[in-house]
Amino acid sequence: MSNSSVGNTENRLNSTIENVSRRSFLKLLGVGSTGLVLATSLPGANQAFAASSTVPNEANKLNMFVSIEPTGVVNIVCHRSEMGQGVRTSLPQIVADEMEANWDLVNVVQGLADKRYGSQNTDGSRSVRRFYKILREMGASARMMLEQAAANTWKVDVSQVEAKNGIVSNKVSGETLDYGQLSNIAATLEVPKPETIRLKDKTAFKYIGKEMPIVDMKDIQTGKTEFGQDIQFDNMLYACIARSPVVGANVASYDATASKKLKDVVDVWQMPEAKKPFSFKPLAGIAVVANNSWAAIQGRNKLQVNWTESENDSHDSSAYQKALHENLTQKGKVVRSKGDAYQEMTNANTTVNASYSVPYMAHAPMEPPAATAVYKNGYFEIWACTQTPQSTQNTVAQIMGVPPEKVKVHVTLLGGGFGRKSKPDYSVEAAMLAKQFGKPVKVVWTREDDIQHCYYHAISAQHYAAGLDAQGKVNSWIQRSAFPSISWTFDGTTDEPSVSELSLGFGDLVFDLPHLSCESHKAKAHTRIGWMRSVSNIHHAFALGSFVDEVAHAAKKPTYDMWMELIGSDRHVDPKAEGFEFTNYGESLDDFPIDTKRLKQVLRTVVEKSGANKAVAKNEGWGISVHRSFVTYVAVAVKVKVENDKASILEMHSAIDAGTVVNPDRVRAQQEGSMMFGASIALLGEISFKQGKVEQSNYHDYPVLRMNQSPKIVETYIIESDAIPGGVGEPGTPPVAAAIANAIFHACGKRIRALPIRHHMKV
Repeated sequence: MSNSSVGNTENRLNSTIENVSRRSFLKLLGVGSTGLVLATSLPGANQAFAASSTVPNEANKLNMFVSIEPTGVVNIVCHRSEMGQGVRTSLPQIVADEMEANWDLVNVVQGLADKRYGSQNTDGSRSVRRFYKILREMGASARMMLEQAAANTWKVDVSQVEAKNGIVSNKVSGETLDYGQLSNIAATLEVPKPETIRLKDKTAFKYIGKEMPIVDMKDIQTGKTEFGQDIQFDNMLYACIARSPVVGANVASYDATASKKLKDVVDVWQMPEAKKPFSFKPLAGIAVVANNSWAAIQGRNKLQVNWTESENDSHDSSAYQKALHENLTQKGKVVRSKGDAYQEMTNANTTVNASYSVPYMAHAPMEPPAATAVYKNGYFEIWACTQTPQSTQNTVAQIMGVPPEKVKVHVTLLGGGFGRKSKPDYSVEAAMLAKQFGKPVKVVWTREDDIQHCYYHAISAQHYAAGLDAQGKVNSWIQRSAFPSISWTFDGTTDEPSVSELSLGFGDLVFDLPHLSCESHKAKAHTRIGWMRSVSNIHHAFALGSFVDEVAHAAKKPTYDMWMELIGSDRHVDPKAEGFEFTNYGESLDDFPIDTKRLKQVLRTVVEKSGANKAVAKNEGWGISVHRSFVTYVAVAVKVKVENDKASILEMHSAIDAGTVVNPDRVRAQQEGSMMFGASIALLGEISFKQGKVEQSNYHDYPVLRMNQSPKIVETYIIESDAIPGGVGEPGTPPVAAAIANAIFHACGKRIRALPIRHHMKV
């Protein structure tokens, strides 16, 4: 990326970097004495997800920093949570590149929860997207101060010195000083003014854009790293909780006699009642506290609990989804429109109609939630596998009635998150029990707890209609969407999708159509709805990608041609021009426009490189789909084989344009992971409710993709780009389900409009 190319767009954050006193940050940094210390301020939470952030923007000061010790060690804080995406490597990678640090001397420090970091919510595929510019400036400022310190030492003009790989050289005399020798001198200098900061040219990058191994790879491989379930303390208690099986129900009565007779069970304690909005608060329940996790679990199993009635007692997910579809037969609330889609539909030569369903789904990470809390002298200290340390801090503080400054949150590694661990309910449980029992308490969620008490991905229904002329060209388009909103979790009166949710693959339709109507329908929630990897893009992309394939079939055109025809000319699309208040993942359309050229490029790339446009053997078929999410463009091509009514995925390919890529190895890994996640939920994922209760309990009845169901060939093609970095963690998921369903249709003629696919054939 040339400096000139980033100009206006990269200045959008209006950041300020400061050289601060060492004392101010020693505790926060958690390292030894430091020389140069840099901090910065920048705007915080994504407004589209403001409900998950409790940090006021005005408090977001001094939130990122780098320090250099006299030993030459460069400490770089990673303030986001590591859950396999490599953020502990990619964020420091950016800083180290600009400051010309020696990577061998870089020490990555996991940041504690602190409002001075700005948003620490590791969700929304925005860690690199939001911090790329400021991290570069941070590194460049440090480099310039070190160069100035060397120039002052040698009494030469700064143009005579050059920093490289942790050493500053005098280009004339050949003298050198390392960063450790210069750190204390640099600490006395003023930070360069923003307008004077010299960012490196793309051609000079030595870490950005390079495939760097993650910094904690060896520790992970050798079991030295700590996950949430690993935390141990002397005299620690373990808790397992019987939670209300229906959201909204509370404890009516209970008998813990049998539980208390078990060896190592210490006590039983009733959790507080649960009231709407449920937000991040724990569900009602009975906690069994023991000297070890086994006794706590066995004690929980022997509890006899009677629950109160709940307004959700009659919730039946099958009947609920049927009702959603019935509602979609009627016109809904128009959120975006152009021309007169209804009138043109009556004039169409051919009309195509189809409805699609996606069930409730759970995140099902390999590591269930776990949190350990210590309470002493009015202070809480929490260790948790959390995606949102600040939300954990603020939620614990709010519920326990203490200021946030009295809650310290440590972030462990996460054994998978996928959005589940952005909700800190389990940390609140640990805090409550630690205060109640006066000892460290670890709350252990079992797999069954996680499956049955999740914040579920919304059940949904979509309906699409297209009107075609005699040449098979689409002139009119109507699409409707209905699903319970995440907003209900935070406001128990909400009964319709939010604009933010409709911005995820619905109201941001890119098609160049003369007549369009996008409509949403109300849907009351009956359980806690939460974010799951790519959120509403999951159901919207499945429906849209499937419907384009259906329209292409009706028009007797290749699906690729139909996509290209619908997308139309190279241009920037502005849904706001047609009345939709598009939130664009919290980004401006000036910085991150909807660029149809990039969308078409990823589709073209994946088709050409995968061979999806070539003939296949009998019983085999290719399916394709493309989607923009988290301001990144991804196309997927899937090849399947169907024999004896069993579908097998043979190959999966994707092309991604995520703008400037920091670590291609991590982008590829994220892309492969999100494709497998997408395949898993497409083939297998379903949570069902009967009488308000979840019917599934573990991987045997909520299966995830296994080795024998995975394709042998998984390829990712990264499009080179100078654009601002986009999201990477989630965009690989949305196009997968449609691509698989389309491939099955082309292999055997069976059209699947309702997930999961295992309900229609063997997988």
